[in-house]
Amino acid sequence: MLMNVVALDAQAVRTSVELAAGVQPADLSRPTPCLGWTVYGLLAHMATQHYGFAAASRGDGDLAQWKLRSLGSDPVASYRASAEHVMTAFAADGVLERRFPLPEFASGSPFPAAQAISFHFIDYVVHSWDLAKALGAEVEFPPDLLDAALAVARAVPGGEARLAPGAAFAPAFPWPGGSPLDEIVAILGRSPSWPR
Repeated sequence: MLMNVVALDAQAVRTSVELAAGVQPADLSRPTPCLGWTVYGLLAHMATQHYGFAAASRGDGDLAQWKLRSLGSDPVASYRASAEHVMTAFAADGVLERRFPLPEFASGSPFPAAQAISFHFIDYVVHSWDLAKALGAEVEFPPDLLDAALAVARAVPGGEARLAPGAAFAPAFPWPGGSPLDEIVAILGRSPSWPR
């Protein structure tokens, strides 16, 4: 999976862009499966993460790169630009030989590129699902992408870390069975039947 992580990540990001393209001004205040975030808040978070990971891919470990960004007067266009920015950064020659400083995730040693990009990848599988749920839309991924995402989701640490303020994922949600995507989001703390 890690050999193809850049391509898998690009698929997940492009899916998020396709979903974001359907966002209308009235949708920006809709709730999302991310506790306390509206569609606008989710898009702003996603765009910020794109710029943070792109900076990390260039060796920039400045925490200021991860400061929440405004989406300006055209949130959909701003989101699309952020997505193009990170996909271009990850497609750069030699990116998989680099190490990514991710100060928002952990201080200390930078992460191997494939591992860092896998963090971004799982985020955009789940955030695409979040956005689809908020918009009342459907999201689909190919089976190979879901297989890879499930492996990454299962590797995300659980336990007390998921209860900490600002944790990336909530504690795992009981999974009653269903699609592979349902299993992924349940492992990472979402109710597959959200908003229930």
